[in-house]
Amino acid sequence: MTPTSETAGRKAEDLPLPGGDFRLFIQKLGYQALIGMGVLENPLTKTKNANLDQARMVIDDLLMLRDRTRGNLQDDEEEHLERVVGDLQRHFVELSQRTS
Repeated sequence: MTPTSETAGRKAEDLPLPGGDFRLFIQKLGYQALIGMGVLENPLTKTKNANLDQARMVIDDLLMLRDRTRGNLQDDEEEHLERVVGDLQRHFVELSQRTS
């Protein structure tokens, strides 16, 4: 995206933070799980360290959220949640097998 006169000179902290978007919320939780699996760098420590217990906790939270919101989501939100949970579960199993 090319900066416009409206955005030129702005810093990230000057821009409004998005909130209230279900798909974005699920994506943020997914990123937390990927950090826990050591796939993504932890933005605080600048390292990639696997903590499978942490990753499992986030995946369990997403499963709970999926079960509690069933029937209350828009189709695209439900599909996004299912896709994120499924991808994380497959990746978690693969990592778990590699480390055992």
